[in-house]
Amino acid sequence: MYTIEYRHNFPLAAADVAAVFDSSGIRRPTGDLARIERMFANANLTFSVWHNEKLVGVCRALTDFSYCCYLSDLAVDMAYQKHGIGRELIARVQDTIGDEVALILLSAPEAMEYYPRIGFEKVENGFIIKRAR
Repeated sequence: MYTIEYRHNFPLAAADVAAVFDSSGIRRPTGDLARIERMFANANLTFSVWHNEKLVGVCRALTDFSYCCYLSDLAVDMAYQKHGIGRELIARVQDTIGDEVALILLSAPEAMEYYPRIGFEKVENGFIIKRAR
């Protein structure tokens, strides 16, 4: 295969993150780089995936490191999918937050089949007030 490097809380350029989002199939406001920059600047747990100094995957979470962790983004460039990178990103989040912390996420409709395969349990007791834009 190829050499992959994982980085924890490494500074990321918004344009690079937007490129990964676009190449992964995830829907994010990639035309608004200032918003992407704020999304990552205000997250307190991120992992990035690099191949030959090119960003190919990202994971962004918000956590109190005590009770809950919201996994907000998990995106891997389609050319690098199906090699266990997403699973490894989630494992690194879990290792960082520990076993006292619940890992929570909202799935895109296209990924509903993926998360149960890697250990997530579907829950029916969630609520949301959707963003206006």
